Amino acid sequence: METGGTRSRSGATGPDDAAHLLHLIATLSRELRSARELPRVSLESRLGEDLGFDSLGRAELLLRIEQTFSVSLPGSTLAEAETPADLWRAMEAAGGRRGRATLRPPADTAPGPVASIPSAAATLTEVLDWHAEAHPDRVHAWLREREDHVETITYAQLRETALAVASGILDAEPMPGSRVALMLPTCAGFLHAFFGILYAGCVPVPIYPPARPSQLADHLHRQASILANAGAEFLVTVPEARVLSAFLRSKVPSLRFVETVEGLRGRGGAEAAPARAAGDVAFLQYTSGSTGDPKGVVLSHANLLANIRAMGRAMEVEPGRDLFVSWLPLYHDMGLIGAWLGSLHFAVPVSIMSPLVFLARPESWLWEIHARRATLSGAPNFAFDLCVERIDDDAIEDLDLSSARMVVNGAEPVQAASVRKFCERFAAHAPRSTASPRAAWGWPFPGPAGGCSPSGSTGPS
Repeated sequence: METGGTRSRSGATGPDDAAHLLHLIATLSRELRSARELPRVSLESRLGEDLGFDSLGRAELLLRIEQTFSVSLPGSTLAEAETPADLWRAMEAAGGRRGRATLRPPADTAPGPVASIPSAAATLTEVLDWHAEAHPDRVHAWLREREDHVETITYAQLRETALAVASGILDAEPMPGSRVALMLPTCAGFLHAFFGILYAGCVPVPIYPPARPSQLADHLHRQASILANAGAEFLVTVPEARVLSAFLRSKVPSLRFVETVEGLRGRGGAEAAPARAAGDVAFLQYTSGSTGDPKGVVLSHANLLANIRAMGRAMEVEPGRDLFVSWLPLYHDMGLIGAWLGSLHFAVPVSIMSPLVFLARPESWLWEIHARRATLSGAPNFAFDLCVERIDDDAIEDLDLSSARMVVNGAEPVQAASVRKFCERFAAHAPRSTASPRAAWGWPFPGPAGGCSPSGSTGPS
């Protein structure tokens, strides 16, 4: 790698900066590992395997690079960089992008109120059918897969594409209730595939995708046990995984084919499957396996809709008033059920961001609330700490969070100190309303005195 000269006005980097970058990486690696000595780091060291950087560690590394070198790196660097050499190239490519970037998304107009919601629907597909018939052009979701790209999805579009996916699955003549694994990052394809599997009369099995493309083979090797346990017949995933289909079939005897969302949309022609009933299995939710072998939980349509409706009552959700913002992974129950399916049922528009966008720029979560004038959101406890610790004051200048009336903390142990610090840090960005205590900024709601109370703050996920 050539490193001629020192940093120029265009943001070019020089040999002194290369040495500085390696020292910065070594220092943070030591901190994360609680080691006494700096590890040996070269431009070709592997950030994960050699230096121990997980997703949060990479996010911290990205922040320190930007602060130290006054450069703004794209959020995709978080997932794509495998070595210090990759980080170096990203710094060089950033060129004149000086200073830490701030994501301030434009806001689309939120849809108006609705007359009713599908309170009598017995299955998730009945919920989507109801919305697609009642208000087909109403915005259901905005998908932000990258910092610079947003896709808008209406109820009619979601059902139409899901039915095309279902036709592709049915072309393979699955038995009713067949398990279909779904391994996709946060993207529109996940939404289409999830409902496509349901419309095909099959059972989705969401599993988490690899953090980086280079981990795909190892990741699938680890996920093979879940696929086998679920008895998965199909895997809907990213195009890169199709080349590993032979390997997967050798590990998962039940697996018949591996396909992409686009591939399924292009191969179908079969009629839709018979409607499912409330007691039928809606999907299988697997644990991460971080504390033992992954375990699957069977969730029926009745289970899910009862949980969603209970959450709606507890959060006093009102279609036409509320709007949800989430960066939670769609394969995670809090992101899948609490954020997406809950919003879908109540006709609440939802802005869904990639988790990588949040990890790279924690302020992007808050700016999305600001831009959408969102009223609802949620995250695990670590996200509140991340916002307090890693967001610079200049990154939230003019930020207005006054629209938010409830931010749920759940999915992991809730720490009162984290909630209190979060409220204190961002209180100045959420002017209190005099109309109602419930409209003010606090946790979970401020009391009459306007205090920020962490008690009882574990929300349903």
